[in-house]
Amino acid sequence: MTKPFAPVFAPYLERPGHALPSHASRWMLLASALTLAACSSTPLPEWPAASTAPRPQAPSTPASAAASTTSAPSAASVTPVAPNTRLEVLPYSAAIAALFPDPSERYSTPGLSEGRHSATTNSELAELLREISQQSLNQSPRIGLLNSGNAQSGTPIYALIATKAPAISPLALDESGRPTVMIVAGQQGTDTAATEAVLVLSKELGAGGLLAPLLDKINIIFVPRANPDGFTQGTASTADGTDLRQDHLLLQTPEARFLAKLARDYRPSVLLDAGEFNAVQPTLQRFNAVRANDMGLQYAVTPNGHEFVTKAAREWLHQPVSQTLSQAGMRVDWSFEATGPSAATGFAMGTTEPTTLRNVSSLKNVASMEASSRGSDLGRTHLQRRVHSHVKAMTTVLESAAQRAAELRQVNSFVTRDVASQACRSSLTVQAQPRMEQRDVTLIDAASAHIVQKPAAWTSGLALGAPRTRSHACGYWLSANAVQATERLGMMGVYVQRVAELSSLDVETYQSSAAATGNGTTSISLARGHMEAAPGSYYVSMNQPLAFLAAAALEPDTPYSFYSHGILSQLNETARVVALPQIVFEEE
Repeated sequence: MTKPFAPVFAPYLERPGHALPSHASRWMLLASALTLAACSSTPLPEWPAASTAPRPQAPSTPASAAASTTSAPSAASVTPVAPNTRLEVLPYSAAIAALFPDPSERYSTPGLSEGRHSATTNSELAELLREISQQSLNQSPRIGLLNSGNAQSGTPIYALIATKAPAISPLALDESGRPTVMIVAGQQGTDTAATEAVLVLSKELGAGGLLAPLLDKINIIFVPRANPDGFTQGTASTADGTDLRQDHLLLQTPEARFLAKLARDYRPSVLLDAGEFNAVQPTLQRFNAVRANDMGLQYAVTPNGHEFVTKAAREWLHQPVSQTLSQAGMRVDWSFEATGPSAATGFAMGTTEPTTLRNVSSLKNVASMEASSRGSDLGRTHLQRRVHSHVKAMTTVLESAAQRAAELRQVNSFVTRDVASQACRSSLTVQAQPRMEQRDVTLIDAASAHIVQKPAAWTSGLALGAPRTRSHACGYWLSANAVQATERLGMMGVYVQRVAELSSLDVETYQSSAAATGNGTTSISLARGHMEAAPGSYYVSMNQPLAFLAAAALEPDTPYSFYSHGILSQLNETARVVALPQIVFEEE
């Protein structure tokens, strides 16, 4: 047998996120589909060879950004100008500031205007995006503005969509055959430079713009400011204090739900999460030093992430961006933050848990990466340089995706089928730990202004250890009371079906013990048994492309699961289905 799944699943696997046909009057042939999946593995194809074609040329500096009477140098040789520090006091010595000269390019947005003391406001951002979209009416490329979601205060969250498809609808972009690149900025209200960089590039999407040629190969979605309330309040968190960066599995905030539904509907192949990190504290207090790197990069690594998706993120996103920034005179490192209460605890890269935008996107089979510039605590200091680093990173991601458009489609087609074919077989990593190491971290000594190497404890986000595994279920049963859980899964694009008739299931149920695991969760064991699925309850098949994302939410004994956070209130509201079921589902 060579086919990994039955024909009834083929339309869905071709178009993840779209509904399967209804089968209310007959038995849903899940058993046959999963039998086919189980009897044939999906062998890994050969990784696409490196292309010898030249990279498409997107702007190293958009034309609208230049404000110099002399010609701009190439990206590999940025001629600095004196840093602009007139608007606020430097947070460190002038000698340290001199290590971060402004680029020769001068970028233009409302928030980057001379004499400004604040970044582009939410109202200015909305006005600029409307102006850009209106200029493209009845033209190609089409640029449309979506504001289908609001922050907690009611402030709209905007997404700008650019395409050479005949419309900006999800269906039109899907039928264009071009992969979509989604760039999200400003998950923290203090991510000033990332938002301004997206606005700079947004002006280059229209006819005659320097990004327009890339739209022959890709579609582009920009979210310039994902957390407008945080910007208004001057805080990193959302209005209710949530760290939006960690809310992409639970979807507790409307901001995270907006991003989830946007990704569900438009199904990007590439995602870049653009933000900023603290340049000064707590590094100064602990190490008598400040951060030296202009940009921190990290591609997605998370339990059950597909190896091809991780490889695409590393080779087609991280490596080109790192090279481009280095050639532009920027210091590049991994994305990391100081951890713990003392210097002895050192630094940690971003989490490997499936809670961040990059990691959740990876479980949606999207090549994903984070790019953070130094400066969330710098106000307007070095702002042109910080924006420059993001412009370089974003344009490189867009260039690389355009160059790799065909390979991205091939990888996505293979991975969606390979993930679905794992149902009822192989193993599932329920939870894993990042690797603990020692590393010399490049910093700037506060006293001498010299770039130095400081030895520190290091938590790597690039490798997983101590995995806790279980067999991969055929699916998950959810009780009729689990409405909130099914809604959250649906927002992420996980396919959930409702049981129409009483159905017999072989299951493993979760049993809680009094013992604690030490990581904030309760020890849970499994009990094999039999149950009757009542009409009105739900079934989540693992024979679907987002199977591992569903498992991350539904396996209860992790600190990030739906059960741990009360989205599933009782352990008996879910069970692992461990044998091929026959279920009749409701009409949709």
